[in-house]
Amino acid sequence: MQELIKRQRYFFNTNRTKGISFRLAQLKKLEIVLRQNEHLLCEAIYKDFKKSSFETKATEFELIYQEIKLALKKLKYWTSRKRVTTNLINFPAQSYVVPQPLGVCLVIGAWNYPYQLSLSPVVSAIAAGNTIILKPSELPSETSKAMKKLISENFDETFFAVVEGGIPETTELLQQKFDKIFFTGSTSVGKIVYKAAAENLTPVTLELGGKCPAFVTAAANIKMTAKRLIWGKFLNAGQTCIAPDYVLVHHSVENPFLEACKTEIEKANYAFENDNYAQIINDKNFQRLIRLIDADKVYYGGSYDATKRYIQPTILQKVSFEDVCMQDEIFGPILPVISYQDLSEAVRQVQQLPNPLSCYIFSEKVSERQKIVREVTFGCGAINDVVMHITNPYLPFGGVGNSGMGNYHGEAGFKAFSYEKSILRKPNWLELPLKYSPLSKKKLGWIRRIFNYF
Repeated sequence: MQELIKRQRYFFNTNRTKGISFRLAQLKKLEIVLRQNEHLLCEAIYKDFKKSSFETKATEFELIYQEIKLALKKLKYWTSRKRVTTNLINFPAQSYVVPQPLGVCLVIGAWNYPYQLSLSPVVSAIAAGNTIILKPSELPSETSKAMKKLISENFDETFFAVVEGGIPETTELLQQKFDKIFFTGSTSVGKIVYKAAAENLTPVTLELGGKCPAFVTAAANIKMTAKRLIWGKFLNAGQTCIAPDYVLVHHSVENPFLEACKTEIEKANYAFENDNYAQIINDKNFQRLIRLIDADKVYYGGSYDATKRYIQPTILQKVSFEDVCMQDEIFGPILPVISYQDLSEAVRQVQQLPNPLSCYIFSEKVSERQKIVREVTFGCGAINDVVMHITNPYLPFGGVGNSGMGNYHGEAGFKAFSYEKSILRKPNWLELPLKYSPLSKKKLGWIRRIFNYF
């Protein structure tokens, strides 16, 4: 790994990755490689956890292609130098900032959307002009192998390489000196990555998770709320970092909301055979999830099949913040529903928990929406919808506090893998004598007047 990083750093220092034509060519090549091998990649992910071709293409490839398309369109603008105001003390001069690549970057992907959450940051890193080492999650092993094969066959490893492996390989990578580390995963592992990065003062972007709340007020459109919320919750069998983790529903609409959710689940008929459901990734997570199902609180679902790692979409009712299902992020097809009477008290309860990655608000009342957006600290979210904010590359995506650090997608992703180099350019035809000897009170007075001139 040391040798690989050394060779990548040498290649970066040749300045080839800084050329716009080089970046554009690599982005186009990545898109061609993915499109030509979609079938291979879909087969791999299906072997890992029964994720269908439809869902893989819709929720993974299309988001990557969108990132590439936007980068190809906007790269010349993103990389151009930007003029900024020059203050009077520097007259006459010009000031500008120039985006520069950071260097050798490590991207650590997640298992739940192994293509999107690995390759979308790679798109940003390429666009910014870096070299990249990608460490995919080892849990979907077939997916990891497929990415390794395609990348190694189509890209020079001095520019873009894939390193497979588990905890030992990741630990060894984190001991190396990188210029940027981008990690997607759990908060607990994010802390380990952050600590390791601090040893080398390496900047990091951490895309983590948390318990994402969904508020359903008395002013919500119950039918549409249930339709959108159930889709977003049980997409990928609930294994989505921005899935609504639990619902806070006003007591006056709790029963019609639960009935509408039941109707939507039955209408969807979630099953592998229908291309609209996935397995739980492994036995460890399967066992963790079934321990969260309190039989006395099951409103709908609750059944499971250990041989298939299948858990029926499950809704829990009469849940409190003290229940076991409310202690950590669920990350599976279990939806706790908590009834509330006063919105301010519900907001206060959410404020006591670690900051979520996303928050969802279902209400037709503007004052309620504004209150929740203003008072709840979260990274990103949506009003009267769930999950779909991730599909807009013009919205920076990221968490806050325990749910993450930094953001990406579109231009925000380009900036995540860049730094701004500030330049002041002065001509030689004029130089004020104020800063030179002999120093005097009069000169200091003029300096102060100039500094305060605005």
